Parts: sequence; C-alpha cells; structure tokens
Amino acid sequence: MIDLKKYEVWFVTGSQHLYGADTLREVYEHAQQVAQFLAESSEVPVRVVCKPVLTTPDAILEICQAANSEPNCIGLITWMHTFSPAKMWIAGLSVLRKPFLHLHTQFNREIPWSTIDMDFMNTNQSAHGGREFGFICSRMRLARKVVVGHWQEERVQREIGIWTRVAAARADAHSAKFARIGDNMREVAVTDGDKVAAQLQLGYSVNGYGVGDVVKHVDEVAESYVDQLCREYDETYEMSAELRGERRESLRDAARIELGLRAFLTEGDFVGFTDTFENLHGLKQLPGLPVQRLMNDGYGFGAEGDWKAAAMTRAAKVMAAGLKGGTSFMEDYTYHLTGDDATCLGSHMLEICPSIAQGKPSCEIHPLGIGGKEDPVRLVFDTPPGPAVNATLVDMGNRFRMVINEVEVITPLQKLEKLPVARALWKPLPDLNVAAAAWILAGGSHHPTFSQALTTQHFEDFAEMNGVELLVIDAETRIRDFKNSIRCNDASGAYS
Repeated sequence: MIDLKKYEVWFVTGSQHLYGADTLREVYEHAQQVAQFLAESSEVPVRVVCKPVLTTPDAILEICQAANSEPNCIGLITWMHTFSPAKMWIAGLSVLRKPFLHLHTQFNREIPWSTIDMDFMNTNQSAHGGREFGFICSRMRLARKVVVGHWQEERVQREIGIWTRVAAARADAHSAKFARIGDNMREVAVTDGDKVAAQLQLGYSVNGYGVGDVVKHVDEVAESYVDQLCREYDETYEMSAELRGERRESLRDAARIELGLRAFLTEGDFVGFTDTFENLHGLKQLPGLPVQRLMNDGYGFGAEGDWKAAAMTRAAKVMAAGLKGGTSFMEDYTYHLTGDDATCLGSHMLEICPSIAQGKPSCEIHPLGIGGKEDPVRLVFDTPPGPAVNATLVDMGNRFRMVINEVEVITPLQKLEKLPVARALWKPLPDLNVAAAAWILAGGSHHPTFSQALTTQHFEDFAEMNGVELLVIDAETRIRDFKNSIRCNDASGAYS
C-alpha cells in the first residue's frame, strides 16, 4: 500500500557565474555524483533527481515554482558547492511550499595538503557558501533540516534518509483522507479537536460517516470471499480451536467486517479511519481483527474517534515503510509500580497492529465486556524487546503539540496467559515517574503511536517540517526543565 519510490527529492546546487564556465561544469559534475550516490544509498528510500546548477535569481525562482507544481517532488536538497550570494535565493525561497534540507558538505572529504592551490579553493567553497545560505534562511525564518558532514558518511546518508521519509509522510498527509466512523467517544476530550485547523496546517481531511455506510458494504460481501479470507486467517495465524470449531461463524463475521470495511475505505480513497464501540449499530462485533490487519497494511487507525491518532499512525506507517520493526496505534493501559524498575503495559481492547508482534500471532475470541455486542475476534501477541518511541499529537487550542517519549520494551516478567489482547511492556525513559509526570504536564494523549521502526529524529523532523510544537521525554529529561519548556512555549504561543 505504501510505495516510497513514487516520490522524489530534487538535488539543487547553488553557485554563481563569477567562477566561469569551467568551474561551473565541474560543480555540476560533482553534484551529479553526489546525487547519484544518495539515490543508490540503502538509507534513502526515494528517488534523488539532480537539477542544473543555479546561478541566478530567476533560475532559483523557476526551480522552486516547478517543485511546488510537481506532485511527485516532496522536497529539495540544497547544496552550496561554491559561494552562492544568498539574496539570489529570496524570491525562490519565498514561494517554495515544499520542505528543504540544507546539506552542508563538500565534494572532497579531506584537504589535499600537498597539492591544494587557489584553483581548488575557488571551486570548493562550501564552508562559507553554506553559511551565506544559512543566514538568508534564518533571516527569512524558514524551517529546514541542516545536515553537516561528508556525503559518503553513513551518518549523513542516514539523516538524509530520515528526512526524506518524513517529507514523504508530509506529502502523503497533504492528499490524505480519514473517515471518522461513528464520531467521537462521548465526553472524551483529548480525542476531539479542530479538524479544520489540522487540515490547514497538516494537510489531511477528516470527515464523519455513519456506521451504516460501512454496514452497507459488509452486507454486500459474497460468501465465497468470506471463505477465501477465512482460509487466509487459518494459514497466517495460530487459530484457536474455538474459531476452527463451534465459534467459526464469529470468525466469518470478522471476515465480512474486514472485507466490507476494506471496500468502504477503498471506495472513499481513505488512508485511515476511526471507530468507537459506542456506535456499532448494524455490526455484530467491534472490529478487532479487521482493524489489526488494515493497520498492518498501512492504514492509520484511532479508537474512540481519535482522528489525530489515526493520522499520526498513518504518518508513522509511511515514514517506516521498508524499515525493520513495527508501528501501531497504542494505549497506555496499566502500570507495574516497582520503584526504579516501574513499567507500563501498553495495549488496547483489540486494535494493536501485528507488525509489532513477536512470532506468529494467535487468533482468538473472547468476551469484551463493553459495547454490548457479540464477542469479537482478535490477534493476541507480545511485542519483542528493544528500543521504541511513543508519539502523540494533541490540540492545545492555539496550536498543535507533539509529545514524544523514548521507551525500552522488555519481556514480561511472567506469562500473561489470561490477558486476551495484544500488548507491549516498556520502561519509559528516564523512568516511569518522570516520564509519566512529564507526559501528563504536556497534555499528552492516552493514544500514542508506538513504533520500534522509527526514532525520535523521525518525529522531531516531522514536527519541525509541519510547524508543530515539540516536547521530548528521554533519558535526559528533568521535570523542572521540562516545566520551564512548557511555560516558555505557552508564553510565546509557540508555532501558533
């Protein structure tokens, strides 16, 4: 469902006519080599297209306008190989609506000590050419990513790759449609918010649909397709004896819901959706297995009408495409309060993505005890140990705020034999006491997006690219400093 190779970034090199045709020819040859190297790097998942060297204000304006109108172009990588007088960039950068990354590098890795002369110095002026470009970007108050280092370094490739993934998620969001099936869970605050403000700032649209719009598709599903999907379930998961025997019809009901929901999402060209157990009229069970499988295919999801969680999960799915590790809608559910080793058990009633499963998930059926419907089918599994990140987007009234917490997933201390849901057990950094207090002070949602594929840098770049306030909770977090950051942001109306 998610193909990052359809996107491209344009590699744009700045210079000026002052250096003459021979130098400009060499600059372009170098730019082509750098762009080709990045295009072939395993760290960069999108296409890298080298553009001609820019030496005039008109040429810069033209390339920026062309980038705006090219749907597959998700941003620019700018490189000042020589000195490029930055007033030339004002007109172009003023109209540019795509994000850009400033690659502060030079073609040569080392100074050629025994042969360096003024011809070499004349061509290789990135050290001060990049500073000139940096000034005009700062003077214009332009958000951008700055990556410093030689273009062949693994770290540089990795940082560029992260930025391209974020730019792809931004591009996806600007054409994304989310279906809010059944509205918000009644009286819940954090899952609601300003959908108009979100569309203005983040690009995606969220509109409401009745459960009947889905039920119509569910009722039209042919039995032969139900048979086929149930066979797929049998082959893919550890199927419980109940679902192979006396509860088989419940599995078929889940299959009908999945097929109908897929048809609804496909017909509406949606990339994500929400539902709520308070609006299930016409469905036999709350969608558990169907939602888990749709998330595994790249759809964003938010429970209880949480459209911001659905959009955040979709963005994370795009950023994580092709990476090792999974990404899922999540909920902070219950604590193990044992001092310095305190942990949080993350889960939900049903809807945790099997991309984060350790081993083969078990397909089971159990009572839900909420929603007043038939017992729902769901996948049950644990999450493998290792580093992960929780990220959430909340509406603060005058701005959106992203809150991030780095965590370490651990193996449960004992088997959770009677817990019939998918789950992840983690130790928040720096510890649960500080992390939970900071998250609560920041107003973070109880519906984070959980990812073992992404890092803080992905979400940090995403927040900066979209003009969203960012608060990070990690190993260095101290409550006093964290509270001061919140106060400063509130006082300044950060990004409002």
